[in-house]
Formats: sequence, C-alpha cells, structure tokens
Amino acid sequence: MSVLKNQDPELYKYIEQETERENKNFELIASENFVSRATISAMGTVLTNKYAEGYPGKRYYGGCEHVDKIEDLTRDRAKKLFDADWVNVQPHSGASANAAVYLAFMNPGDTLLGLDLSHGGHLTHGSPVNFSGITYQAEFYGVEKDTGRIDLDKVRDKAKEVQPRMISIGASAYPRDFDYSAFRDIADEVGAFLWMDMAHTAGLIAAGVLNDPLPYTDVITTTTHKTLRGPRGGMILLGKDGKNKLGVKARKSGRVKNMSEVLDSAVFPGSQGGPLMHVIAAKAVAFGEALRPEFRTYQKQLQVNAKHMADEFKNRGYNLVSDGTDNHLILVDLRNKNLTGKIAEESLDKAGITVNKNMVPFDTESPFVTSGIRLGTPALTTRGFKEDQFTEVVRLIDTVLQNPNDESTLKSVKEQVQDICAEFPLYDFVEA
Repeated sequence: MSVLKNQDPELYKYIEQETERENKNFELIASENFVSRATISAMGTVLTNKYAEGYPGKRYYGGCEHVDKIEDLTRDRAKKLFDADWVNVQPHSGASANAAVYLAFMNPGDTLLGLDLSHGGHLTHGSPVNFSGITYQAEFYGVEKDTGRIDLDKVRDKAKEVQPRMISIGASAYPRDFDYSAFRDIADEVGAFLWMDMAHTAGLIAAGVLNDPLPYTDVITTTTHKTLRGPRGGMILLGKDGKNKLGVKARKSGRVKNMSEVLDSAVFPGSQGGPLMHVIAAKAVAFGEALRPEFRTYQKQLQVNAKHMADEFKNRGYNLVSDGTDNHLILVDLRNKNLTGKIAEESLDKAGITVNKNMVPFDTESPFVTSGIRLGTPALTTRGFKEDQFTEVVRLIDTVLQNPNDESTLKSVKEQVQDICAEFPLYDFVEA
C-alpha cells in the first residue's frame, strides 16, 4: 500500500480525484501541461529536507556538497538548452523571477512600459493590483482593435512619451510572436533596458519554433512549466552579451562586477530565502528531457495543433483575436455568439473540457465575467493529440457552446471526451 495512502488517506483521496480529473478531461488551459513521471519523482525526494541558502560553493549552510552538484547540473542544462551564458534557477515562480528583475534594474517609482494585462499582458508587468504596479510607475502599450496585434510604431511613440527605465515584452494571452529586433531598437532609442518574460513560450523558443529573444534583450525571465513542461518554478537568463552589460546601479555602487551578480543578489538575499532543491532537481529532469530531439518534434506539433484548432474555430464562425496564432494558444472572442467567458468556462467544465475565461482586447465585460476564453495545446499535445483529435476537440466545444445549458448535451459530450481520453492514457499512478 502507498505510504501516503496509509498515513493520510484523506489527502490521498483528494490527490486521487485530481489524478482522475486530469486523466479524463480535455486540459486546454494554455498555461498548463503534464510533466513526466521522472519530474514528479524528483520533486518527491529527500532534497526537500535541505536548506541551501546562497549559491554552489558559497552557501550559508553546511552539508551542501550534493545539492551544489544538482544546482550546477540544472544550470548547465538550462544554459545549453537556451544557448545562454548565465542562468539562475532558484526563483520559486515566474513572479519571483520578475520580482528579482525589478529589484536589479529599477528603483521604486521608476517607469515600466509593458503590454496591458487586458490586452494579453502579464499580471506582474505593471497591473495596478500587483506589486509591480504598486511599486513602479506602470505605463502600457496594447494591441490594435482591428488587428489584435501590437503596432510597434505606437510602442515607439509611447516609449518616447513616457521615457521608461525598462520595457517589458511577453504575454499570457497574445497569440502572436514578437519582433525582438524592433523592440531592441525602441529600447535603445529611449535608453531603456529591454526585458522578455517568455513564461508562456519558453518551450517553443528553446526548440527554435519561435523567434529567439536572447540576442536582443538585457534579461529574460520564464516559468519552467507551461510549454517548457517542467515543474512549477521560475528562472532568469542572460545572453552572451548581457552578462557583462553593467547596470547603472552596479556601476555606481562598485559592489558588484556585472549584471549576473546583480541578479543573483536580487534573487538571494534580495527577494528569496532558501531555494527549493527538490524543485530545482525536477527542473534538471525537465531540461534534460527538453534537450532531446523529440522535444523539438513535440513543440512543432504543439504549434501545428494550435494553428489547426484556430482554423477549425474560424470555420465554425468564431472570432479569434488576431485572427489566428503563431504559438500555442488562441483567444476566442465569444461576443458574436452571445456568450460570456464565464458561461463558456462553466458549461465546458461540466462537459469535461477545462478552459479559462479570459479578457479580450477592448472587452466590455468585467474580469470576473469576460467576453472570451483562452485555449492552449501543450497538455493535450503531451498526451499525443494531433490534428484529427483537435478537430474533435473543437467539434465538442462547439456542441457545448451551442447548447450551454442543456444537461443532456453536456452529459453526452462528457462521455465522448472520456472515450477519447481513454485512447490516450496519461497517468497510471497517484504517487511517482
């Protein structure tokens, strides 16, 4: 019998129920994915016992000789994966990584220019309800109403107007790729740092499926889950030039040699204490998996699936923000279907299809209701879904959205979802 099941049957029951939900549902939340058994196994090791404040070779605790090797291995794999010169794998999350970037590059009250959250941006890129919008002066660029795309001429005009200390790129609900060279030109023109938060697209970038921001940006942050298909966590990266570009704060203080040291200090002790060594080990597993040739094959299929899904929705009369996708997600504007995102999310959930309601640009509903839904292909592609299966996914979603309150329709769709999922088994265990 499982140790956990024997010792804590109540908790085990809830984990078992979640395992069953993941096995039997269509998981279409763009920020979610399914990790390997090896990744799960690494997180459930004795490494959770070890305090390791500091960095390999420079710890504040004894007994770190083995976790030093683990962190070095993780960093080496990440650098190889992204062709980076320096990484920090200690951030507990994407938000933690971003907090360290702010601490390293900006002072309270400095101006940040980023993509508006309501136009697909990140919460930690200046939203007024987030620490980033509370601590810093946040200004925003957005997408065009008629195209759903960023107009770089307007970004340049905004940057000249507000003179930001830093410009951020990256999004949580923007279906298109970014022109990093153009953003670099804008940043240079106004004397701003350029930061890319590639949390959503890190796997696609690592596989060479999307444009690479590393040669153009001063700093990059990411989560290690989502398309990268690792454990929940964060990371900071610098390119081969970025490591030696001294920040103004570093030059004036004389206390550090280069930007990598500024960022290391901003993570620990600046914004975190001890690293989560069991999660860092799981990152090493995921990065090792991502270095294999089949990971690129997976990312290409993930992108193909997203484009196919977009076409299927358009064929059924749905409006998509930017009229399609370059990456792993699509954003569906439901206003022409007389539906809200909230109704769509709730009805689809009853039918075994997991999505999230999402604001669309120039939304007329509140963030708690929304006019759209966001759909992503990473998790179902991990299960083995290809174009034929995504044709069925869209057909079943459309069936539900045409009859969102019909219980018999929801029941029928749920049965079909479970039948398809049974053909693509996921986890045959609760504990790795």
